[in-house]
Amino acid sequence: MKNQMKSICHLAWPAVVQEALNVVVTYVDTAMVGALGASASAAVGLTSTVGWLVSSIAVAFGIGVLSVCAQADGANDHKRLKLAGQQAFFMTLIVGIALTIICLVISPYLPIWLNGDPAIRQNASAYFMIISIPLLLRTSVLILSSALRGVSDMKTPMLINLYMNCINIVFNFLLIYPSREVFGITIPGAGLGVVGAATATAISFTAGGIMMFVRYYHNPIFDFIHTGFHYHAAVFRDCLRVGIPVVLERSVICLGQVAFSSLIARLGVIQFAAHTIAIQAEQAFYIPGYGFQSAAATMVGNAVGEQNEKKVKQVTYLICFITFMLMLVAGIVLFIFAEELMSLFTPDRQVVAIGALVLRIVSVSEPIYGVLVILEGTFNGMGDTKAPFVYSLTTMWGIRVLGTWIMINIFHFSLEFVWLMMVCDNIARCVLLSQRFLKGKWKYRFQR
Repeated sequence: MKNQMKSICHLAWPAVVQEALNVVVTYVDTAMVGALGASASAAVGLTSTVGWLVSSIAVAFGIGVLSVCAQADGANDHKRLKLAGQQAFFMTLIVGIALTIICLVISPYLPIWLNGDPAIRQNASAYFMIISIPLLLRTSVLILSSALRGVSDMKTPMLINLYMNCINIVFNFLLIYPSREVFGITIPGAGLGVVGAATATAISFTAGGIMMFVRYYHNPIFDFIHTGFHYHAAVFRDCLRVGIPVVLERSVICLGQVAFSSLIARLGVIQFAAHTIAIQAEQAFYIPGYGFQSAAATMVGNAVGEQNEKKVKQVTYLICFITFMLMLVAGIVLFIFAEELMSLFTPDRQVVAIGALVLRIVSVSEPIYGVLVILEGTFNGMGDTKAPFVYSLTTMWGIRVLGTWIMINIFHFSLEFVWLMMVCDNIARCVLLSQRFLKGKWKYRFQR
């Protein structure tokens, strides 16, 4: 048990730090755009769910690479490990180019499809188009980092995310606001507003993609320097076999989020701004879950490679317990300081009041959401990804989207009842995944 705790913490702390860094830059982005007014926050938030969908697709393909790498590492199959890592390069090219083309084509129409207020459509379209331009490099960050995590290199993705976040924040200050004087010093600024925020994000994606490729290329396990780039159809298919159900699952969730946000947009700019900012504010309280998820996926993948069922159970139970306790504390903090948290991002008191109410509603379910996130990592690591896809399809569309439609269109309820549907979705998915794990329906992964 003590050795497992050490291994978990060794793998988890870089991922926890990375999640924290991502939240910091998200907070800074949200606060800086929020200072421009509710319309600017709504413009950026309108297409954010589609942005999450795009990123999630890339991450999902990366999970296929991570799972195959981790299992090969656990089995001490060095040849397969090298080949699996090399397939991440080809996956990055295919997925990155396809996503870039699709996003650039739909960017003029997306705000209309999402029922965005006419006053924010132009800014929303410009924001989405600009951040879509470097999507190949963004995909590089997401997929290649999964290959590195599959060989237990958690520190490189953490450091590159740190550099990306610093770049994003610096360019936010330079591009969002006009030149201004602070403590007698003139700070230059382009005054581009929402467009400036998008440009800063695009620059950070570009820099991060280049840095990630360089570190990936020089990783000795993948051995590109001596062997070059080699496509291997069988190993590539194995990565896809794990990754495609995850792609479908993430797509179902994010498309559900798009439909969810589209329904909320009908409630008006104020309630939609409150929803958008509350979603961003809540991210800090996911840090333990998503940080430990990477450790769960890698360690469970190693255990499957070793054909060690007992280790799979021990690792999963231990990480679920740690995450549950950490997110119980996080939920209590979120409940107590909900208004103060919302006030960081917007001066609009009406937005703060609505956002604080929904944050208190969701805070109650934080520990359960933490267990859900760890179980997702467990199933991803072992390559058991088809059933989680079915669960996500059922709960996202059957509870969250349908429930939201009923709340808004039939009962004419406001935002807090919509967030109740979101909580019910997460709880239902956690129950389904827990049942599958406890009943041992994943043990087919140990049949050679």
